[in-house]
Amino acid sequence: MQTNFSPEQLADPGIARANQILRSCVHCGFCTATCPTYQVLGDELDSPRGRIYLIKDMLEAGRPADEKTVKHLDRCLSCLACMTTCPSGVHYMHLVDHARAHVEKTYRRPFMDRVLRAVLARVIPYPRRFRLALLAAKIGRPFAGMVPDARLRSMLAMAPKTIPPVSRNDDPQVFPAQGERRMRVALLTGCAQKALNTDINDATIRLLRRLGCEVVVARGAGCCGALTHHMGKADLAHASAAANIRAWMAEKREAGLDAIVINTSGCGTTVKDYGHMFRTDPALAEDAATVAGLAKDISEVLTGLGLPEGAPRGLRVAYHAACSLQHGQQIKTAPKDLLKRAGFEVVEPADSHLCCGSAGTYNLLQPEISAELKRRKVATLEAKAPQVIAAGNIGCMMQIGSGTAIPVVHTVELLDWATGGPQPRALRGRD
Repeated sequence: MQTNFSPEQLADPGIARANQILRSCVHCGFCTATCPTYQVLGDELDSPRGRIYLIKDMLEAGRPADEKTVKHLDRCLSCLACMTTCPSGVHYMHLVDHARAHVEKTYRRPFMDRVLRAVLARVIPYPRRFRLALLAAKIGRPFAGMVPDARLRSMLAMAPKTIPPVSRNDDPQVFPAQGERRMRVALLTGCAQKALNTDINDATIRLLRRLGCEVVVARGAGCCGALTHHMGKADLAHASAAANIRAWMAEKREAGLDAIVINTSGCGTTVKDYGHMFRTDPALAEDAATVAGLAKDISEVLTGLGLPEGAPRGLRVAYHAACSLQHGQQIKTAPKDLLKRAGFEVVEPADSHLCCGSAGTYNLLQPEISAELKRRKVATLEAKAPQVIAAGNIGCMMQIGSGTAIPVVHTVELLDWATGGPQPRALRGRD
């Protein structure tokens, strides 16, 4: 794609990166075949190629974002299926993230949009605040029909039936390895996950310790910054990321770290991109790159450790591939291989490359499109007649679980169970 940025514009590192990405696009349209929003809406501007044209026009002109551009960028899930499909290697993620930051700086949204987005950015990344919000939503859910805004209704519907008690395993501490220590790893305990499902981190810690890992929950580490990053709120996102970088590098320098383990794939994609996020920050660039290199999805670490082979368990598991894992991190076979090795029968739904519609806050801000994607995903999963659905991302688990009666668990919960841990809570009483 030909671009016409001025030398003055290209002096901005963000514009220079956008120019590089835009020039790699050859307009082929392969991305439209795997874009969920294009499949649902059928609008070229709701495809990656269409959004690229909108971003190019906005950035080249150096103008503020307009309503049309914002509408179509907001409809993007950032599922990154387009990056998997693209034969030219267009790094759409960096381009759309830069465009969203530009939108945040230059576009004044309607009042209710500003309020909703501000609340999400100031609540979900903070587990205590999020727990209080979930409790309020649970109380208000019976009155959802009286709420005129579909986004507010979806927020009320998000509240789980039960809010788990706080797990003290999420507090800063060190869990010793069982037996000989093979690795020393830090665990990202996350933010929303600590309020929605504490079993995931508990199972991760048990499993890693059983396989010879000393597990560190670093003091000062918290939200990875993904949620605010994808909303274009760069300052908030970078503040969260910087706190993690400092916390993990302190651990690395004091006692060493072999890996930073992440069991929420949406977080993993962001942490692995810290090097890019801080590439122009002289104080953090080197440490950010180090952290990004240490970041591993839990499935990568378990593959390296060598999970014990398990006997057949007679349980049919439908594996849902989270977009942030299969497209964002290009991890496609490891979770399935681990489940099979542990003794589970693994099946995959049709169109497994397509998003379930969760996508961070997308299901709250774009509820109609999200609901249609959820309906399609649940239908393809249920068509496989599984006894349980496994996924590697809390957002996907909540999204799919709200549309099916089939229990939905994290992959690591099944692997923990297969190697001596407790049966996942969602499966109890179903034998």
